Amino acid sequence: MLSETLHVYLIVGALLFAAGVYGIVQKRSFIGMLIAIELMLSGAGLNCMAFNRFTAPDPATGQLLALFIMGIAAAEAALSVSFILAVYKRFRTMDPSKIFILKR
Repeated sequence: MLSETLHVYLIVGALLFAAGVYGIVQKRSFIGMLIAIELMLSGAGLNCMAFNRFTAPDPATGQLLALFIMGIAAAEAALSVSFILAVYKRFRTMDPSKIFILKR
């Protein structure tokens, strides 16, 4: 079984972040990119909580930072969904490569 150390949490957080970066690069839809950004924010939040648990003398610091990250993720999701709906309403597609409004 895995031991409960800082390294384990950091590796899991890095894997979540790397999966998010891979999703941003590979996905061809706005919804996939949104999910990938959520994975990246989850990895960052996990790392904040891990550093809080193992290194910070005051436990409220990391918890407040994690709550702030969760608030940013919620706001990002709300804005992204409204952006996705507006783009779909105008272009009738969810594929970012098929939107040519700024291309010549």
